[in-house]
Amino acid sequence: MKVREVAYLGPEGTYSHAVAMKRFGNKCRMVPQATILDVCKYVSRHASRRGIIPMENSSGGAIYETVDILLAGKPRVQVYEELILNVRLALLGRKGETIKSLYSHFAPMEHCEAWISRNLRGVRKGVVSSTAVAAQTAAQEKGAAAIGNRSLATMYGLQVLKYPVQADIPNVTSFLAIGEATGAIRGKAKTTLAVKLPNEPGSLCTFLEYFRDEKVNLSRLISRPLRGSPNEYAFLVELEGRRDLPTVKRALSKARKTCVELRAVGTFAIRRPYTS
Repeated sequence: MKVREVAYLGPEGTYSHAVAMKRFGNKCRMVPQATILDVCKYVSRHASRRGIIPMENSSGGAIYETVDILLAGKPRVQVYEELILNVRLALLGRKGETIKSLYSHFAPMEHCEAWISRNLRGVRKGVVSSTAVAAQTAAQEKGAAAIGNRSLATMYGLQVLKYPVQADIPNVTSFLAIGEATGAIRGKAKTTLAVKLPNEPGSLCTFLEYFRDEKVNLSRLISRPLRGSPNEYAFLVELEGRRDLPTVKRALSKARKTCVELRAVGTFAIRRPYTS
């Protein structure tokens, strides 16, 4: 089925929007959503829809809203691609104004912490839901600036005061494309699992050993508390390879017997990185 709409974490100008445009261009209608959950709900309602959601930032870590949705399976969405963005950040504001307040998403704020301490000592920092919201806020407030994509300057009537910011430290964000997979996966691939284990000694160790024995590399393991079940956790597990590979099939067959629940979130291709 032809892809007609692509939902992303909005508003326009976020890095999710930038990745959506790089991946799909002008071939589809871009639909901004207020939250990651809204993106997932929108995509789950029709087979012709796709979505772009952030998964992890090299400075800020995992995006837990995404992790929790994938673990819960509500709404049920399928991951079919990983998209990597090498992020180059800009300081946006108005020339001639003394910066008193600085806004950004938590990941850019953490990435630029050392630069901010050296160059904007004493500034009040405000963490908001996206870099686009940061630019919107800075545009409406005297003495305010934002850290985000330099394209936001044109969108919100600001100027690029510094670019790039904190360029000496790599800043990579991974995004997931969600929706119905189309075609066979070629080249490198990963598989993501949602796993619940018995609350007993050694259950996680036993689970992991099956993948070690089959020489299947696990590239991500994130634990999250189960709501309403104190001291119990679910795990988002990412492994290298497709589910139909013999080594992966054998590891999954053995591991499944030790789990309370094991669900495949998706087997997906890894596309070449983009640069902002």
